[in-house]
Amino acid sequence: MEQTNKQDEPTGVFTGFRTAFKSFATDAIHVGQEPEQWSSMAVVPLISLSTTFKQHSPGNHAGFEYSRSGNPTRNCLEKAVAALDGAKYSLAFASGLAATVTITHMLKGGDGIVCMDDVYGGTNRYFKRIAAEIGLDVTFADFTKLELLKSALKPNTKLVWMECPTNPMMKVVDIRACSELVHEHNKDIVVVVDNTFMSAYFQRPLALGADVCMYSATKYMNGHSDVVMGLVSINREDLHERLKFLQNALGGVPSPFDCYLCNRGLKTLHLRMEQHFKNALAAARFLEANTRVERVIYPGLPSHPQYEVMKRQCTGCPGMIAFYIKGKLEHANTFLSSLKMFAVAESLGGYESLAEHPAIMTHASVSENERAVLGISDTLIRLSVGLEDEADIIEDLDQALKAALHFERVEVGQGLTY
Repeated sequence: MEQTNKQDEPTGVFTGFRTAFKSFATDAIHVGQEPEQWSSMAVVPLISLSTTFKQHSPGNHAGFEYSRSGNPTRNCLEKAVAALDGAKYSLAFASGLAATVTITHMLKGGDGIVCMDDVYGGTNRYFKRIAAEIGLDVTFADFTKLELLKSALKPNTKLVWMECPTNPMMKVVDIRACSELVHEHNKDIVVVVDNTFMSAYFQRPLALGADVCMYSATKYMNGHSDVVMGLVSINREDLHERLKFLQNALGGVPSPFDCYLCNRGLKTLHLRMEQHFKNALAAARFLEANTRVERVIYPGLPSHPQYEVMKRQCTGCPGMIAFYIKGKLEHANTFLSSLKMFAVAESLGGYESLAEHPAIMTHASVSENERAVLGISDTLIRLSVGLEDEADIIEDLDQALKAALHFERVEVGQGLTY
C-alpha cells in the first residue's frame, strides 16, 4: 500500500501532482546500510571486491560463496532500491539491457511479447533483431490507446513491455489501466515497466499494477554519468526466484565498485529529481513560448496529451524534454552545434545537461519508416535538463535557437544557399 508523507497538496512546480512517497529520503539513506552488518561498524557500506568467500565447511557458508551469485556491496544496493520502489526484492545487473535480456529469458520459443511502440532504441533493436530471431513473437502497439493494446494481446502473449514516459516521444502510459487490461486478458502475463525516465522518486509502477519495474540505473538512479547498470524490482516471489536464478546463470551482474557508486547516488536522488523537475519545467515553458519552436512535448505542461494521467500516477516529472525546432535538419544541427553549456551526447539523467538528435543518435537503429510513424523526425531534439542554474540553462537554449534560426534559406538565382 502506498503512503504519502504530506497531508496537503504540494506547492510550486509540484502543484497538482501526487504527494511524495513516505520516508523516501530516509529509506534511501538508511535501508540496507546498517553499520552492524560490517565487523568494522562502518557507516558507509564497504566495497567488497572479493570474488570468493571462505566457507565454514563444504556448503556451509555465511550467505556468500561466489561474487557473481551474491556480493555484500550489491546486496546493500538491492535492498535500498527495493525500499525505494516499494518492493520486496530488487536485483542489480550490468546494464539496463542486461536487465532486459534477463527478463526476456523467462520466456521460451513461441511465446509472445507485446511492446510499446515508442521505446528506447536499444530495446527496440533487441526485441526486433535478437528476440524475434530466436523464436519469440514480438508485436508493437501504442499503449496510450487501450484498444490498440487489447487488440495486440494474443493467446501466446507472456510479456508486456512499456516505458513511461516513452523515449523519445514522452508518451505517458496509464500503467494501472494497462496492467488491469492485460491481467484481465491473462493473469499470468508479466507486465514490465521501464521506469528509467521517472526514477523511483516520481513513479512506483508496482503499486500501479505492474509485475516488474526495471531501470537503466545509468540514468537518474545513479545520476552522475559514471556508472552503467540495470535494476529490477519485483514483489512476486515466483518472479524473484526465477530472475535471481537467471541473474546468476546468465551472469550479467555489475561490479561491486559500480554498486557502491550507484548506492551513493541514491542518497541524493530525491534532491536531484526535484531540481531536475524545477529546471525542466522552466525550460519547457521557455521553449513553448518561443516562436522558433514548433512544438514542445513535456509531461509537466498542461499541453501534454496525457498531462492528467501523469498527475494522477506520478509525484513529479523528470528532466526529459522533446521538442521540434522550426525548419529542417540543418536547423536542428545548427542548434545542437551552437549549444555551449549543454553537451551534445547520448544518455540522460546525469547532473549535467545533455542534448541529442534521436533520429541520428539514440534511435538510429530504428528504421526510417518506423521513425516517421512515431514522429521521430529530422527536427526532433531531446534534452536531458541537468542541475545547473535555471537562468544559465535558458540562456544557452535561447542563444542556440537564435543561431539556428539565423540559418535561413535564401534564394540566389536558381540555387539555394543556407
